[in-house]
Amino acid sequence: MFNIKALETELLARIARAEDLDSLEQIRIFALGKKGRITTAMSNLAGMNMNTRKKTGKALNSLKCLVKNALVARKIALSSAILNNRIVADRVDISLPAPPEMKGRIHPITQTTDEIVTIFAEMGFVVVEGPDIESDYYNFEALNFTPDHPARQDQDTLYLKPDKNGKRKVLRTHTSPVQIRTMEKQSPPIRIIVPGRTFRSDHDATHSPMFHQLEGLVVDKVSHMGHLKGCLIDFCHAFFSIKDLPLRFRPSYFPFTEPSAELDIGCLRIGTEVKIGDYGNWLEILGCGMVHPNVLHNSGINPNKYQGFAFGIGIERVSMLKYGIPDLRPFYESNLRWMRHYGFLSFAQPTIAGGV
Repeated sequence: MFNIKALETELLARIARAEDLDSLEQIRIFALGKKGRITTAMSNLAGMNMNTRKKTGKALNSLKCLVKNALVARKIALSSAILNNRIVADRVDISLPAPPEMKGRIHPITQTTDEIVTIFAEMGFVVVEGPDIESDYYNFEALNFTPDHPARQDQDTLYLKPDKNGKRKVLRTHTSPVQIRTMEKQSPPIRIIVPGRTFRSDHDATHSPMFHQLEGLVVDKVSHMGHLKGCLIDFCHAFFSIKDLPLRFRPSYFPFTEPSAELDIGCLRIGTEVKIGDYGNWLEILGCGMVHPNVLHNSGINPNKYQGFAFGIGIERVSMLKYGIPDLRPFYESNLRWMRHYGFLSFAQPTIAGGV
């Protein structure tokens, strides 16, 4: 009979010296595999007499348990060492500043929105917001859209599935519904601006299914078309930083304003480039007008007592003009190279005093 104590000493010594998991696995096979030392010894028990077999079998079972426990303990120790080494090797000092080329930038849409809000805030406007998903009433009906107006059609507007009553919610096509919601809750005088996302079924180099608008609304007893024109002229001069910027108000039509106008700025077209501030061509940048009496009435405001004006600005449009961005689509593509070129540093916050 072989010396079980000597085998125990040998196996435990090998396990203690194992430097990695592969070596430990080889020791396990050497001891407990199909042809391992302990397995072979246990298979030889059949040739022993009863007393010897009983005594030797008990000793081999004890050795087998001892070796298994030693293998598990060594495996845990080696795994912990591997993990600790990986933690040390992969350690990152989060207190270090990011490399210059990886610094974040403010998106042009965010920057432009902040610039516009800053200008109108100096004029006494207050920012309000509303939901992206609207009912037909707030998006169309209350704003004096006729039932057969093209904007209500599926090819122009994005609708949600009908509810149990057969009515469909709509992804708002403009920020104007917030005008109705505000007038329902607040008595005049009202002076608000409404930045936010809007949605229409359109997509090309100058249009996107999702885009951003900023709506303005003034309601009181005295505001008239002259106040509207002065407000928007001052805005354009401040936003584009061109004091002698050519401007004109061109008659137009919107269901929710009467009279209505579109504001054009002077520009010079050179191929696909547009240079603003020069004479030669005109480019429309926003729509405006006096709030239609029906809209005031639908909002619970007496049109015989109050009046006001409203305007809507496409944020992407004026951002592209001011910063020379030729295509709308990269605004939403998360291109880091594009952001490094057109984005803004986080401390470049717009102010009237510092310039927008």
